[in-house]
Amino acid sequence: MTIRERTEQIERLILAKNASYADNTKGRETPIPLCDMRTEFQRDRDRIIHSKAFRRLKHKTQVFIIPEGDHYRTRLTHTLEVSQIARTIGRGLRLNEDLIEAIALGHDLGHTPFGHAGERTLAKICPYGFSHNEHSLRVVDILENGVGLNLTWEVRDGILNHRTSTSPSTVEGEVVKNADKIAYINHDIDDAIRGGIISETDIPNGISKILGKTHGERINTLVVNLIENNLKPDHEIENAATELRNFMFEKVYIDSAAKAEEKKAENIIEQLYNYFICNPLMMPQNEIKLLEKSDINRVVCDYIAGMSDSYAVQRFCDLFLPHPWTIK
Repeated sequence: MTIRERTEQIERLILAKNASYADNTKGRETPIPLCDMRTEFQRDRDRIIHSKAFRRLKHKTQVFIIPEGDHYRTRLTHTLEVSQIARTIGRGLRLNEDLIEAIALGHDLGHTPFGHAGERTLAKICPYGFSHNEHSLRVVDILENGVGLNLTWEVRDGILNHRTSTSPSTVEGEVVKNADKIAYINHDIDDAIRGGIISETDIPNGISKILGKTHGERINTLVVNLIENNLKPDHEIENAATELRNFMFEKVYIDSAAKAEEKKAENIIEQLYNYFICNPLMMPQNEIKLLEKSDINRVVCDYIAGMSDSYAVQRFCDLFLPHPWTIK
């Protein structure tokens, strides 16, 4: 018996009936030989972690655009927090943690530079539209390494359907969708307090009494409630969580100091897009080669969506700002 087979046997013994079993995956678009060491979901997790798209998340905006402080979240730290919260919920419900981890680590691979500001801009100017969850799937299916990562159906489904408006086909995907909301609201509160946008005392007392007064208390309340109620939170806690999200939209996500730079970010994205549409040969060689088989709007959109915040700013400066003249 291989290590993988032993792991699959253990899954059959300990996981809940509604869990996803690695030996029952719907498989990959391109079949590959099984690994003696790792299950199919473990392999997907590893493929995502070792991807360039995953590494670029460390320089992509969560809330604050290009934050100077070392302790502000980026899209990468957000992803790791989602993974941790999701695995805790999954363990409590006896679900497949390897599948949960793979979905969580891959769910935001398609996020643009400058966070949702970049997403809104590409959605507006690209004729194909743009949605980060759909683009995350495009990254793992097509763009990474030029051929995609060839992930299992269950991981791909979870990545595509992690947004509130979508419905994952697996309970593990549902766990990640819930963990994403728990993570971003609570760590965005933490960052907003650190950035002086709000203070802990600004959070309405009614919410604090139900969810807790600290970062850890709020996450614990929400996680325990999901586990105890099999992902169906009781009304009091669900309503408090909704009020907390509404509070964050009012105080942080819309027209706060945290968003003061977004118009500039949107301008960078739009100018880069229009420039490369008119000057496609100014893109890197990999993108130029794609023009032979893909529409230019698609190629330019993919190129910009893959940029980190710092790379987008660098390209903008190189293309639109004068360079100092140096005497040789």
